[in-house]
Amino acid sequence: MKHRIVVLGAGYAGAFAAGNLARRLSPADTEITVVNAVPDFVERMRLHQLAVGQDVTFRRLADVFAGTGVRLRLARVTGIDPGRRTVAVTGEEGDDELTYDTLLYTLGSSADHHGVPGVAEHAFDVTGRSSALRLRERLAGLGEGGTVLVVGEGLTGIETATEIAESRPDLSVALAARGEPGAWLSPKARRHLRQAFDRLGITVHEHTAIEAVEPTRAIAADGMSIAADVTVWSAGFAVHPLAAAAGLEVAGTGQIVVDRTMRSVSHPDVYAAGDCAYAIGDNGRPLPMSCASAGLTNMQATAAIIARLTGTEVPVTGLKYHGNHISLGRRDAIFQMVDGGIRSKSWYLGGRTAARLKSGVLKGAGWGIVHPTFGMPKRKRRLAAAPYPAGAKAAA
Repeated sequence: MKHRIVVLGAGYAGAFAAGNLARRLSPADTEITVVNAVPDFVERMRLHQLAVGQDVTFRRLADVFAGTGVRLRLARVTGIDPGRRTVAVTGEEGDDELTYDTLLYTLGSSADHHGVPGVAEHAFDVTGRSSALRLRERLAGLGEGGTVLVVGEGLTGIETATEIAESRPDLSVALAARGEPGAWLSPKARRHLRQAFDRLGITVHEHTAIEAVEPTRAIAADGMSIAADVTVWSAGFAVHPLAAAAGLEVAGTGQIVVDRTMRSVSHPDVYAAGDCAYAIGDNGRPLPMSCASAGLTNMQATAAIIARLTGTEVPVTGLKYHGNHISLGRRDAIFQMVDGGIRSKSWYLGGRTAARLKSGVLKGAGWGIVHPTFGMPKRKRRLAAAPYPAGAKAAA
């Protein structure tokens, strides 16, 4: 019987992982199934562009995985039973149950509302295609002089605010930050960021915590009212409680606690990658939820799965950041180099050169998605007679 690998989610981590597994494991021994709720690959790093009305092409997953041997199941995951090694799904084909021998959990994250009243009812976000399209429709309906407030000083908040301001100079755009936007950047890069805000006419409310969102305004902790025909919530990410409900060991964030090889510390048949994995980087700190983390963790997870199934030594891939790349509209960006402790170095790259570099990164990621198996090598690895006993906890 073939070894059944089920990948939950076809985002940056899941899509790359499924392709890498299909590329390196023999189809005579393995059966790879990807479960995803929507038929297209959603480039999350481009959703702020989609929200402001730019043309963003979404690639159909059926086309992405055509000819790779990867089976695509369009369905939403409703439950996991690690004891029985099954996944409950529901979709156009109705309710079903998939059985796995190895599970790779890459369901990503969504906007974290932090329990702030009114966010769920009145705010918009760019964490998913449907939510970005909802924001796109609302922005298109705003006339000259309309007000937009972006909440959150992280990468998503900065990129969203600058994209809206550049695309819609007729709108009044503001950014509410709990601290200082880009506080982690080097002094020169922070100065570049402030200049970009000034150039784009973005009003920045520093040290402003939003405690309520209403249809036409947001209320700060100090009682200040900020006019907002549209409030865009970019104040962090949260994972689905599915893993915790299944009995997998999770961190306080709800992320699956994994060892250095991205294997669940409580269930050895389960691996996690991307935003839903609580992984410790080479600097001893938890990896942040980001596309970069998705790349690092999916490479480690797939390398570990392949090694264990084929009876070879598990390699250790790097979990180290080299820098932050922040788009400031289409013609400006910041690339900030960081050290091993993720502290900003004095050197940074800004302006059109940095924007072209970011564009190249996005195009490279897109190419990798379209070519998930990178040409399908002629020789694939066969599985060992007994990769590891079902239910046994192998050494990390």
